[in-house]
Amino acid sequence: MDILLDDQEIQIKEAASEFLAGECSSALVRQVETDALQYAPALWTKFAENGWLQLCLSEKNGGEALPLTYLGLLFELAGYHIAPIPLHSTMVPAMVIDRHGSPEQQQLLQGVLAGELILSHAVAEKNGRWTTDSIVLDGRVEGNELVLNGVKSFVGSFRASQLCLVLYREAQAPHNLGAVLVSTNAQGLSSEALVSMAKDGEANLKFENVRVPLTARIGQSASGNAVAHEVMDLSAVLYASMMAGAGRRTLDMAVAHAKQREAFGQPIGAFQAIQHLCANMVNAIDGTTMLSREALWRMDQQLPCRVNVAQAKSFGNEQCMMVVRSAQQIHGGMGFIRDFDLNLWYRRVASWSLRGGTAAEHRRTIAAALLDQPGKVRIGAIPQQ
Repeated sequence: MDILLDDQEIQIKEAASEFLAGECSSALVRQVETDALQYAPALWTKFAENGWLQLCLSEKNGGEALPLTYLGLLFELAGYHIAPIPLHSTMVPAMVIDRHGSPEQQQLLQGVLAGELILSHAVAEKNGRWTTDSIVLDGRVEGNELVLNGVKSFVGSFRASQLCLVLYREAQAPHNLGAVLVSTNAQGLSSEALVSMAKDGEANLKFENVRVPLTARIGQSASGNAVAHEVMDLSAVLYASMMAGAGRRTLDMAVAHAKQREAFGQPIGAFQAIQHLCANMVNAIDGTTMLSREALWRMDQQLPCRVNVAQAKSFGNEQCMMVVRSAQQIHGGMGFIRDFDLNLWYRRVASWSLRGGTAAEHRRTIAAALLDQPGKVRIGAIPQQ
């Protein structure tokens, strides 16, 4: 894998960055936080019109079939500018539909590319854990319908979306998971708005005998477990990419401040304590960026990637939080004021670090790959007294 950007990636990065810098101001972000749907429809439409949504979709569905690393680059920029658009909630299910959906389901992607169809995806449940074992939403086949009962939690951009990709457990075969597209206004489906730190339209969902046709299931040619893992892995690593982008923006803000703010007759950047903070921030952001890009590259090459995803998300969760906190410290007291723009980036990184799996959950995945041996070392086993 070549971690350096090629000419085409640089062109896309420059174009998307210029667009977001011109269209996505901190004032817009603050305005959207108080809106009912908590996203900017006009910005989303312009974003789609510029063709950013089609980068990694297959050519048969109107995309450009570029590697997933391009999608990661786009998410880094979305995090850098904290763009108030349903990019993460939409592109995760869109990529899964592109890869595993039926021809009828893939037709939906035309609406996504036009910016007319917003999607969401529901994985976590009551305990909020990001593991397949925690998925217990009951899906029972009755005739030609799938009946869903249970709850989903922390669903991003749900109220802005028209369809939600829901992971469930098959009632007739509890060891199997499934994925199904559910209309957000389906009978028996209710939602409760959540006020997250990011203020981006999260919701809790309740399914009470929600009936959807069996044709709405995703992945007829692949196992439901494989589709579920793909949804979770893609969601987690793209959160890491956004955190890397947001962290880099706070680093830029902190470095600019350290060069201008003076204390004892010199810029505070001249003090070793500030220098070391900035050096640690650079290492953290570059590390998260490289781990995320590697995980996406392995995913694109259809290589084992779950441990790489876990590395990117666990590292990013902790290190990007260190970055935004260090940026606050460098700014002094104003860095902690809600009305200061740095607070916008801090709240989003803090919120994203809790989505798509916590550091502890992903470290468990890494530890299992390193140490788990049947009959010898069992992660989570209780030692015999």
